[in-house]
Amino acid sequence: MIFEPNFTILGITFTSDLDIMTISILGCGWLGLPLGERLLGNGNTIEGSTTSEEKLSLLKDRGIKPFLITLDPELHCDNCKDFWQADVLVLNIPPSRGEENVMDFYIKQITAVIEKLEQSPISLVVFASSTSVYPDKSGIVDEVDAKPGKAKRNSGNALLEAEQLLLSQKEFKTTVLRFGGLYGYDRHPAKYLAGRKNLERGNAPVNLIHRDDCIAIIQKIIEENVTGQIFNAVSDGHPPKKMYYPAVAKALGLQPPTFKEDSGKNYKIVSNEKLRLILNYSFKYPNPMDKLDLD
Repeated sequence: MIFEPNFTILGITFTSDLDIMTISILGCGWLGLPLGERLLGNGNTIEGSTTSEEKLSLLKDRGIKPFLITLDPELHCDNCKDFWQADVLVLNIPPSRGEENVMDFYIKQITAVIEKLEQSPISLVVFASSTSVYPDKSGIVDEVDAKPGKAKRNSGNALLEAEQLLLSQKEFKTTVLRFGGLYGYDRHPAKYLAGRKNLERGNAPVNLIHRDDCIAIIQKIIEENVTGQIFNAVSDGHPPKKMYYPAVAKALGLQPPTFKEDSGKNYKIVSNEKLRLILNYSFKYPNPMDKLDLD
């Protein structure tokens, strides 16, 4: 079960043993591994999954109890009973963009996870979704603008269906985080655009979020036991691509991309207003232009 947060008397913060949770992270990759390390710092027990035997020792060395779990789409795991004996599950398995039958395959994966959850004491699932669930429409979009079958790609439609499937369960509560494009440290979309010429949609705003903010938001949801919500998790600032990506490329010592002349104005901006208001969250990197390198 999830307990009340720490309490403060006369400026001194007291931590009860009851605050300690067991948190399982299904998908300890670029985001899940540092998330587990951050949550360990609060005294929680962290259990993490990987699909690679080579990474088991890495997780163990970082203080995370490792499990080898695959979903193809059935769930396979030997000796993983403890993984499901947790208070919280962070579900961080994106659909494959290259899968022709991505919808069917991904929903079978999520269904396999739900079957395990139904037999477990886990009371909260934090589901890492994506702003790719939104249609390619102009203007500001918020959480109610995602419609079944209307996403630009099948992977977005699969994520939206998975969200609804998880939110409809009665045995546990789910909170959905629709992350924008992820960046930070060794990962940045500008790397894939470096040196390219005459790119389209230069006036289109970026909808991004730094990994540090992703981790802090997940931590806040877990600590405050925020359930039954859907949040857009994107930075406050949305600079246009033709300004942002050349600036990042220069900061990284790469050849800047160039963009065609673009008179377009009606591009999509993903709103984070609900997240900021309900979670009372202030971004560490409110504008992607504030953090052009990868540190």
